[in-house]
Amino acid sequence: MKITTCRPEELSTALRGAWHETMDQSPDYQNPFLAPEFATAVGRHRGRAQVAVLHEGGEPVGFFPYEKGPLGVGRAIGLGLSDCQALVHRPGIGWDAQELLRACGLAVFEFDHLVEEQKPFSRYVTGTFASPVLDLKDGGHDSYEEWLRAAYPGQAKTTLKKERRLTRNVGEMRFVYDERDPEVLRRLMTWKSAQYRRTGRMDRFARPWIVALAEHLFHVREDHFNGVLSVVYAGDRPVAAHFGPTSRTVFAAWFTAYDPEFSYYSPGLLMHLRMVEAAGRQGIRLMDWGRGEKEYKDWLKTRELRVSEGFAARHAHPVATAHRLWRRPVRGLRNTVNAHPELRERADRLLKTAGSLRK
Repeated sequence: MKITTCRPEELSTALRGAWHETMDQSPDYQNPFLAPEFATAVGRHRGRAQVAVLHEGGEPVGFFPYEKGPLGVGRAIGLGLSDCQALVHRPGIGWDAQELLRACGLAVFEFDHLVEEQKPFSRYVTGTFASPVLDLKDGGHDSYEEWLRAAYPGQAKTTLKKERRLTRNVGEMRFVYDERDPEVLRRLMTWKSAQYRRTGRMDRFARPWIVALAEHLFHVREDHFNGVLSVVYAGDRPVAAHFGPTSRTVFAAWFTAYDPEFSYYSPGLLMHLRMVEAAGRQGIRLMDWGRGEKEYKDWLKTRELRVSEGFAARHAHPVATAHRLWRRPVRGLRNTVNAHPELRERADRLLKTAGSLRK
């Protein structure tokens, strides 16, 4: 097998088309985070993105997006932001992890949302985690209310009551699935930054490159990748919003936030339910909520996928050894806390206390 490398923006139209065709050939690879548009955007705003193209019989049969840092330290494209990572390849194609790392000039490759299908990386996995998803249908319902009562009968009465209260007390509640006003995207990022600070988390939108990445993806309108901004309004006032990428069939949940002034109405939940119903009407067949413990994910999901984290490393490479010794304990501690509800609750309280002090 021949392996070549280039920057994502250097891919020819034919290679991008072959990448899209490869995504379509397997449900494992239809997530928008695996599209060339995402790799290109990360490369444009972060600068370290590369793509390895696997060739067999003169034909491109696989695509491996990654970021390459100093000393050959590699990471999945958009690590920390991407909820799906993989070497996207045609069905039946075999490949070797060591050969791939050598061709890419990598000493180590770090991942945290690797799809389960990636068998050549399996020996390097340090943990496997549930990633809840929701299977969608355009089920022939005539209205949102009809869909809600059929899909979530236990939540329908309370949810519809909150929508009516929002309309009565603030303004007519309405939902826009694909809002094209960039000012609302900036409003969402402002809300999310405040939420990060309030809860003691790292403020992702304090990093200019992440802001620029979100604004870039908002304008991408392609068959295999669209940046979709969904918004709940009360009158003309946005009260909750979500921004995330979609492919032809998969909607990846990403950034959700709401105006705390309206928390009484559970605006985030109202938005998620409206978003799910509208996505099904748009032809989306899978809502990927992403790895992580959240109550709303537990009752919205229909099943779980499995994603892995770990470090694929060149044999006996000193840089790979040093990187694992540095990174693995940090990941292990975080996973231990997240796996135990009592520890997770204590850590959450501590972070919120720190956030209030910082504020």
